[in-house]
Amino acid sequence: MHRTTRLGLALLCMIFVSACALPRGAAINTEVLREQNKEEPTFSVMPVTRANLAEIQSWPVTGWGGSYHWLGNSRGPASNVIRAGDKVDLVIWDSTENSLLTGEAERAVAMQGITVSPSGTIFVPYLDEIVVNGLTESQARSRIQTALEPIIASAQVQVIHQPGKNNSVDLVSGVTKPGAYPLPDRNTTVLSLIAQGGGISTALRNPLVRLIRGSKTYEIRSERLFADASKNVTLRGNDKLLVQEDDRYFSALGAAGEEQLVYFEKEDITAIEAVSMMGGLADTRANPKGVLVLREYAPRQMRSDGKGPDMPYVVFTFDLTSADGLFAARKFQVNPKDTVLATESPVNAARTIFGLIGSTVGLSNQLAN
Repeated sequence: MHRTTRLGLALLCMIFVSACALPRGAAINTEVLREQNKEEPTFSVMPVTRANLAEIQSWPVTGWGGSYHWLGNSRGPASNVIRAGDKVDLVIWDSTENSLLTGEAERAVAMQGITVSPSGTIFVPYLDEIVVNGLTESQARSRIQTALEPIIASAQVQVIHQPGKNNSVDLVSGVTKPGAYPLPDRNTTVLSLIAQGGGISTALRNPLVRLIRGSKTYEIRSERLFADASKNVTLRGNDKLLVQEDDRYFSALGAAGEEQLVYFEKEDITAIEAVSMMGGLADTRANPKGVLVLREYAPRQMRSDGKGPDMPYVVFTFDLTSADGLFAARKFQVNPKDTVLATESPVNAARTIFGLIGSTVGLSNQLAN
C-alpha cells in the first residue's frame, strides 16, 4: 500500500513539474505581453478602446499606401482624333479638265497608308505638309479641302483614319486575350476594353485593376469597378491596363480556425472581419480577452509627440468580451503584413492539468487494487 502511494505521489509531482511546459497550440496572453514590464521593453502595448480608436487610426499606415488611387471619370466625344504614328487614307475627287491630280480617264486619286509624322503632319501634293494632329476625320477633311480651294476649286476630299500606337491601349495581363487594342473613339472605357479582352480571368484571386498612364499608376479593386459606374473611366492612347491579384495579406496565428496567410478580400479589413476570415476563435482554446494585432512601423514613422507610435513594434490588444472592445474591433483597420494572434486561454492549460491528475488518480487506484 505504501509503495502504491509513493508511486502515485511521484506521478503527481511529474505532472506538476511538466505542467509548466504543457503542449499548446498558441501562446497565452501574459506570455506575449510580459516584456512590457521590463525596464527597457522592445515593443509597446496599446489596448484598443473606443476612447483611443480615433487617435490610433490617425497613425501612419503600414504595408501599403493606405488606399487605392483611381482616376475621376470623364466622358469624351464619340469620334477619335488623329495622332502621330496613325495612318490616313486620302481620296481627292477633281472633275475639272486638265486636273493637276487626276488623269484624263480618272476623276479621283487615292493615297493610302499615309503615316502621320512625329510633328503631326501628312504630305499632300501641291500643299506640302498639312497639320492633322488632334483633328477628327471631319476636321482633317475640311482643312485639306480648304487648302486645296485656291488650286483646285472643285476638289472634294475624303479622309479615312486608321489608329496607330498613340491611339491604342495595351491590355497586358489578367484577361483571356491580352494585346494592343486600337481606340475606336474617345469614349472607350476600362470595362469596354476588359470585355474586348475576354473578361477578367476566373483564376485570379481578388482581382486588382491597374492602369498605367504616363509616369503615374492608378489601382482599383475589380468589385468596386463593377459596382460603381463612376469608376468606369475613359481610356487614352498609350494607356496600359493590367489585371492582377491583390497580394495584400495578414498572418493568422494562434487559437483560431486557420493559421495561414489570409489575403484581403476587399480594400479595407477590420479586426473583427480579420478574426472571421481566419475561421473565428476556437471555442475550447481561445482567450477572447487576448486577441492581439502585431504591427511593425518604419523608423521614419516614429513620433515623440503622442500622435503616433513611439516604438517600431506595437502590439494592439482587444477584449472581445466587452461591448466597448467589440465596437473598437469593428472599426480598427488591420494593415497588410500585420499578424493577428488569437492567444490561448489559461483555463485550457488548467483543464489539461486536471485531466492529467484525474488520469493519474485512476491509475493509482488501479495499482492499489
